[in-house]
This record gives sequence, C-alpha cells and structure tokens, in this order.
Amino acid sequence: MASREFLKILQSARLGDVSAQQNLASAYLTGAFKTPIQPANALIWLEKSYFSILNQSLGTNYLSNAEIAVQDIDKPEIRGILVQLTSVPLASTFNSPAFSFGWKSFWKLTTIDISASYAAKWQLAELLLHPEKKGLQAELVSWVSRQGDGYDFSSLQKIAKDFLFALSETETPFTKLAKELLIQLQPKDESLSSLWNAWLVEKNEGALLKAAELGLTIAKFTLGLKLAQFNEKDSVRKDLDGSSSKSNASLKKAAYWLELAAKDGDRDAWFALGEVYRRPQFSGYSAVESDRCFDRAADLGHTQSQLRRGANLWRKREKIEEKVRGLQASYWIWQAHQQGSLEAKELLGKILESAANPEKNDWYELANFAERALTHHAEHKLDIDWVLLCHRIIIANLFDLSKAELLLCEISQLQHEHCVVVDIRYELPKILPRLIQIDTTQQRRSLLAAGKVFSSIESDQEGNLRQRRYRFDKVTEWLKTTFSRDQVVA
Repeated sequence: MASREFLKILQSARLGDVSAQQNLASAYLTGAFKTPIQPANALIWLEKSYFSILNQSLGTNYLSNAEIAVQDIDKPEIRGILVQLTSVPLASTFNSPAFSFGWKSFWKLTTIDISASYAAKWQLAELLLHPEKKGLQAELVSWVSRQGDGYDFSSLQKIAKDFLFALSETETPFTKLAKELLIQLQPKDESLSSLWNAWLVEKNEGALLKAAELGLTIAKFTLGLKLAQFNEKDSVRKDLDGSSSKSNASLKKAAYWLELAAKDGDRDAWFALGEVYRRPQFSGYSAVESDRCFDRAADLGHTQSQLRRGANLWRKREKIEEKVRGLQASYWIWQAHQQGSLEAKELLGKILESAANPEKNDWYELANFAERALTHHAEHKLDIDWVLLCHRIIIANLFDLSKAELLLCEISQLQHEHCVVVDIRYELPKILPRLIQIDTTQQRRSLLAAGKVFSSIESDQEGNLRQRRYRFDKVTEWLKTTFSRDQVVA
C-alpha cells in the first residue's frame, strides 16, 4: 500500500510539478516511501520532467521525443535530470514507452565531459556487448534499424567497444567493470579453446605459450605464475626466506606475462606482479613498484591485497597525514573483511569500536522516546530544533556516544562507507576522534534519516554549546514526562 508521502508526490507530479516528478522517479529507483522499485516508471517520470522544463523554457507545448538529440542541455536543470537518468538501469526499460528517450539521452551524455558520461558509456557498452544480454541485443537490432538515425547495430557495438577501452584506461568507478567485460569479450574461437584445453588436460607448455601469445588473459597469468614458480593451487605466496632458485631471466619473463595479464584487468596478476618485484634475485626489484601493484590489485578487489594495504596504512598511521588517524587503514581492512577474511576481521576489531547492542547503552530509553516523538512529530508540533535533537539522541544511542559527542558531532558528516567518524575537536580539542563500525541495518537507516534532516539546515541552526545544552535539558525533560506517562497508562 502506497504511503501518504508517496501519494502527495504522485499528485503533484501529475499536476506538472517538475521537482515532484524527479522525486517520484527517485522513489521508483530507490524504493523510498515503500515504493516498489520500477526502473521503467522512473524513466517515464524523468522524461516528463525533462520535457516539462524544455517546454517551459521555450514557451511551447509541443516538443516531442524525437527532438531530444538536438536540444541544448547546458541548462543546469536539464543536465541535472540527465545525470539522474544514469541511475536508471537502461537495459531494464527496453519495453517502456520512454525507452527511446532514455536511449537518446544516454548517447547524448557520452558526448559531454562530465562524470555522468562514464555511467552512460558503461551502461551502453554493457547493453550492446555483454554476452549475458544476447537476447535483448537481438531485439535491439530490429529496434535500432527502425529508428532511421543512420546507425546500424554493428556500428553502435564498435562505438561501445571504444567506450570500454576508454573506461578501462581511465580511473573511474567503472574501470574495473570495463576491464572484466573486455576479458569476457576476448576471442573464444576453437583454436584458442583447444590450446587452453591442451594445457589443462595434457599440461602442454607449448599450447600454454601459444594461447598467451594469442592474447588469452588467463593463459598470460598462468604462464607468469609458472615462470615465477608460484604455487598455482594455493594462490600466490611470497618466498619469505628468499631461497627461490629461479633465475633473474625467468623472473623477467614472468614479470612480462604477468604485466600483460594485469593490464587486461586481472587482479590476481597485479598481486603476483607485486610479489615478483619483491623477489631479491629479480634485477628489477623495487619495493615502490611492488606496493603500486598491490594497490592496483586492492583497487580491483583482491582480498589479500586489501588486507595488506590496510595493515601497512595502520602500521604507518603515525607518519601519514590524515584528518582522523586510522580511517584509511580501516577502510581497506573492512573491504577485505567483507570478502570473508578472518584475519581482517580480527585486525578491524583493533581499529574500529563496535556498538552493536544499543539496548545496553545509556541513551536507550531516551532514544525510544525520541523515536516515538519523531513518528508523531506533527501531532506534538515539534520545532525543527527539537527534531534535530531527537535525531541526535537516537544516533547517540546507536553508537554509544558521550553527551559531549551527542551535542557536538556533525551528524551530516558522520557516515563513511564502513564506519562513523566522531570528531568534536573543533570545540573540545582534547577529546580524540573515534571510529565506530556500522554493524546493523538500523544504524545505516538512522544515519540516512538524520543526514537528510541535517543537510537541509543552516550550519548555525543549532546554536553554540551552551544553547544546545539548555535545549537538551528541555527536550529530555519533555520526552520523559510525555512518554513515561504513556508507558504507565499502557
């Protein structure tokens, strides 16, 4: 059943409110207001919002979908809509009446030098090239031919392939995905498959070399491991005693093949290359280059590299300049922990505090009252200052904050991907910042709800510390009086 907030937005959107149309699209994409996630509906409302703005600005009422390719999108409102559009999974909207709008908008975005163009290029490349979307691609062939814009499907695929190469060579959120898709798109002809099978079944080294020369990434990686004498079954491990009998020549060849595989986006190859650069008998020995390779592997999601990077940052925390000591280290160790590393879990416990049991915290009862007050804030007619303080009490309980931290922490800046950073040194310099792990869904939801409220106010809305303390006493007294009485009556 749709919530009241959703129905209000829907009503305004139907009356032509551009902001409401965009909020409605966002709800269909994120599931806000208990809305079912429906990308096709989101695309429809973004299309309505787009043409509403164009028609208003031009004083017309007749612009059509066909005109999108020639419209000027330098207007901030138009560009904002198109940027929001990249959150829509285009492949999921093929049968939507607004698909043509989405398709043309995505291509338009690829010509503009903004961050959203990366998302547009990635979505188009995946839609046109991904092997798992062959059924949809077959339908697109006939759809594209009916558009009459001078492009055929094969030409678009070539452009999409160029997008992939560009994304793989540029540091963007889609670099890793682009490299992985390029690997999947490598030729899989019978001769290459037979060469690889000859290695797997017969351990034919000539076949392995030939497959690597023909560009098979896994063959390059395997050949590099073999030349470096790494244990392929137990993953890549360092020779701690440095007693490997491998010659420098073999290690040079290993580095050559591993580097080729690494450039294809193979994270294991980056890690292995880092190990080669650490071998003392390797003439190219370089701790700096080794760390660079490990960092690239970590960026691509290699668990051991992420742990190694985090551990190194933690050991060097006294020398590293960062706003809150240990934040970078905890991020990479948390990434390794997310992939199941037990060692990472143990180390993370030394860096991040945990507050996973809010019912044991001092603010528990008061936080329950604050939640009830927010739920019925219209009934109690709470001022915005009281609403803000109620959110502070809830957050303080979920993360076991002190009273000073409750009153002074910057709520809108607390959350990082893996933890909250509680830093009130701007007011109380002697109180050290704390890193607290986000353990539960409830913690994330409360942070999101509070962050939205606090981001909409002026920085000086809450006043100084003396004013906050006075308001805290008033609010806590009211909460206890109001809701303790309700409990007694119940």
